[in-house]
Amino acid sequence: MKPTTLAVDDDPDVLNAVERDLRKQYGNRFRVLRAESGSIGLELLKRLKLRNDPTALLLVDQRMPQITGVDFLQEAMEIFPDAKRVLLTAYADTDAAIRSINKVKIDFYLMKPWTPPEQNLYPVLDGLLDDWMASFHPEFEGIRVIGLRWSAKSHEIRDFLARNGVPFQWLDIEADNEARRLASMLVVLLLFLVLVIAPRVLLYHIYLW
Repeated sequence: MKPTTLAVDDDPDVLNAVERDLRKQYGNRFRVLRAESGSIGLELLKRLKLRNDPTALLLVDQRMPQITGVDFLQEAMEIFPDAKRVLLTAYADTDAAIRSINKVKIDFYLMKPWTPPEQNLYPVLDGLLDDWMASFHPEFEGIRVIGLRWSAKSHEIRDFLARNGVPFQWLDIEADNEARRLASMLVVLLLFLVLVIAPRVLLYHIYLW
């Protein structure tokens, strides 16, 4: 599975241009996705996280209705904290972009327009993506079981999978930040439930104690 790059912009012309340039340079190594708004982008990231699909790059416009690029990236950090974050700005937004670098740990901000991309876009993204790839460790691709360590239902599910030779990863909701992130995306209260998530597909099952 190719790692993902995600472009987010409410302007169709800008979004088309970003997607075109990303596909041209990186389409052979990365899956290039797009979102027409911040809310759509965040939902897409949650789906990618549940599928265990890695996300390498977020390229986001600063001025969007309902949510700014900085606010989007702040929420996206909770889902994919290791993804590289790039903010697209117009001239009037540069001061805000600079102030936000520490707030959301933006890796770079790019001025619009970025043409020609060979000069103003690709050199920046090449460096960021190479850096991400150097530290990337593929996620476990089997079934993930999330629950409380001493839960009888947790033990029952884990024993069943082990007896049948099904690879799985156990995540303790009380000790694992990743488990809590996944549960929060599904709005699951794991004091009462065990969550089983299948890899690469949006398939999960919730078991009552």
